[in-house]
Amino acid sequence: MAARKESTAAAVAASPSSTLDTMVKLIQIEGLVVLKIIKHYQEEGQGSEVVQGVLLGLVVEDRLEITNCFPFPQHTEDDADFDEVQYQMEMMRSLRHVNIDHLHVGWYQSTYYGSFVSRALLDSQFSYQHAIEESVVLIYDPIKTAQGSLSLKAYRLTPKLMEICKEKDFTPEANHLEKSLQLLMDRVDDLSQDIVKYNTYSRNLSKQQQQKHQYVQRRQQENAQRLTRGEPNLPEEDITKLFKPPQAPPRMDTLLIAGQINNYCGNVKEFTSQNLGKLFMAEALQGHNS
Repeated sequence: MAARKESTAAAVAASPSSTLDTMVKLIQIEGLVVLKIIKHYQEEGQGSEVVQGVLLGLVVEDRLEITNCFPFPQHTEDDADFDEVQYQMEMMRSLRHVNIDHLHVGWYQSTYYGSFVSRALLDSQFSYQHAIEESVVLIYDPIKTAQGSLSLKAYRLTPKLMEICKEKDFTPEANHLEKSLQLLMDRVDDLSQDIVKYNTYSRNLSKQQQQKHQYVQRRQQENAQRLTRGEPNLPEEDITKLFKPPQAPPRMDTLLIAGQINNYCGNVKEFTSQNLGKLFMAEALQGHNS
């Protein structure tokens, strides 16, 4: 699929529909397209084998109508002379001659147990959507479809992701959420180190208390023996000088780190709450419909 990206983008760029600038709010798919996609997978898809193809149609106001499609041909690395761009152009030319919608409006791909989100798919969809803003990718799940419920979903890249892909800047510094998470991880590491220090202090304090108790017991036993022998008790000693308590770790630093962690968590929650809400809502609806 990754090798197919550049040739596909070249064919899309040559399409006359690249001048369209209407935002798509509704996608309408002809039954013929659905049947062709299913037939394509049944003929060439085997298990986890992925099949792909071109979507054809037109944009009417804010509605994208997908009226036809044709598959990418299966070919191996030995087919060095095969020109995929030329193949697509000839297919569109042939469709135009028989008065069938021939404008590129996206592409389709099958998936195996929903495993379709990849860098290759991202790059391919970016190429399509960069050339034709209305382009979509249809993901067909044959496993779910075989269970009696047609699984065919359309996806597009958000404007923000299109901008990131265009700049090719995927570094954490360029993403607010990733930067916040990185800072949060750093503070959690600091807090973990403080917890280790506190646990060490607690163990040392407990060990000293035990040694102090054992020392007092030995003194009492020895004084009891001296009493039976008519000897005076041992002189009193300042136990605090013999057993100096270990220095406790400073609490203020830990409180400040905990406060900063709470602040970062609030930033992440504020940044992701809306998207996570949509995700949970979508999962609930999908579970209700399945």
